[in-house]
Amino acid sequence: MDINQAKTVIRDRIWALLESENAVPEPGVHGRIPNFNGAEQAARRLATLPEWRRAQVIKTVPDRAQEPVRALALEAGRLVYMAVPRLAAQLPFYEIAPESLGRPAAEAAAKHNIVSTAPQVGVEDMQPVDLVVCGSVAVSRNGARLGKGAGYSDIELGLLQEAGLLSPSTSIVTTVHRLQVIEEPLPEMTHDFRVDLIVTPDEVIRCPAHPRPSGIVWDELTEDKIASIPVLAARASG
Repeated sequence: MDINQAKTVIRDRIWALLESENAVPEPGVHGRIPNFNGAEQAARRLATLPEWRRAQVIKTVPDRAQEPVRALALEAGRLVYMAVPRLAAQLPFYEIAPESLGRPAAEAAAKHNIVSTAPQVGVEDMQPVDLVVCGSVAVSRNGARLGKGAGYSDIELGLLQEAGLLSPSTSIVTTVHRLQVIEEPLPEMTHDFRVDLIVTPDEVIRCPAHPRPSGIVWDELTEDKIASIPVLAARASG
């Protein structure tokens, strides 16, 4: 079994476990970063941590499970960046400034509202990021994680890293259900990043220090993947 097959086996197991244990608000999580019961509690637990209190600029993912994190960040007056779904734009991030919301933070944090109202920016126009919040399908206690398999979070971090927007003090966190935290090692490739913190509704797990990818790992991207992401396609053709 190769590494991609091994990842698929673990994802399928976790998706099935979440559904069989009624840990998700609705079925149909296969192929997605799962929304999970307790996502709001996990977000509130994250908001008690010193890494959160220090952060003024937070980068998040578009997934529904992290919507409560976006809402709390905006409510607290943080500048929030959210990746354009599938990075399918030349300007691959949305910038959500709390002073320009014009609606309650809980509404402003919904993906459809961000997509329809927030301005898009390129990495050259972004501020340095203090905290990165990502979604996961599975995560191990040493910080290794699996996303849904499309690789967008890895590319997002690669773009930010190459632009000098991440520093050694930037914390990377994932919010998940306890059933998504596994004890076994997870298969990893060169482009895979690890998280510093895992936050569930009931627990905060601090992961050991680890090196991060220095940027985009081009050798692990297919031509089709590069062509589907405008900012990468422009670099490849340049």
